[in-house]
Amino acid sequence: MYDSTAWTLVDEGWGRRAVDFATLSEPGNCREYVAMHQHLGVGDGDRILDVACGAGLALELAAVRGARCAGIDASARLVAVARDRNPGADVRVGDMHDLPWDDASFDAVTSFRGVWGTTPLALREIHRVLKPGGRVGLTVWGHIKKSPGAWALEPFRLAAPPKVDNQRNMVALGRPGAGEQVLEAFGFADVRRVTVPFAWEFADPATYARALASTGPAYEAIQNVGEDAFTAAAIEGARERLRAGLPLRASVDVVGYLARKEA
Repeated sequence: MYDSTAWTLVDEGWGRRAVDFATLSEPGNCREYVAMHQHLGVGDGDRILDVACGAGLALELAAVRGARCAGIDASARLVAVARDRNPGADVRVGDMHDLPWDDASFDAVTSFRGVWGTTPLALREIHRVLKPGGRVGLTVWGHIKKSPGAWALEPFRLAAPPKVDNQRNMVALGRPGAGEQVLEAFGFADVRRVTVPFAWEFADPATYARALASTGPAYEAIQNVGEDAFTAAAIEGARERLRAGLPLRASVDVVGYLARKEA
């Protein structure tokens, strides 16, 4: 059953280091953002909504393509950064399961690893606010274990076992056929899966550990083992990946879904 108050707790984990996330972690998502905007054909005149918009970098990149942008995130502190980056955009704090926009308001909706296997009901609201014929583009983690950069997510497993189990359930939409089935169940047509480029790059293990610690899953691990233990584990794991004269690099499988609302 959906807990209508759960979204208010997101800022505790994701907002506590909003500036670190915006400057150290989110820039690594640029490949993902640009690829999905290209697939969706985002351009002049499109009104686009980014769900779980975080610190608003995807909105900035959509605006460069000529889109008129709106965003929503559950973290007030991330929204503050997103508004600073996008002074002309309509960026709001709120619940993606209860979007504060009218029916048929947007030409396109994106969500970059914001809608999970544990939050599929958000797709009902996304469908509602899309105009007939409107496009949707979502990304989710794919096959993490087979990714060369899987090491970079390993510290998340320091969370308590129930939290780790929930993380596994969250990424379920990346499994073969899973995302397609859910999108179709919520009324989307022409659903297709695309490969999305994703790679984090960091100057050194300490920068990587600081960037990782700014995320929500890291906060769950820190709650379980403490800040010092989390940082030490992250740095130790990263040291094993050092390459002379090259940045730390973690390529992780990300799946994209494209679909439309029938006209």
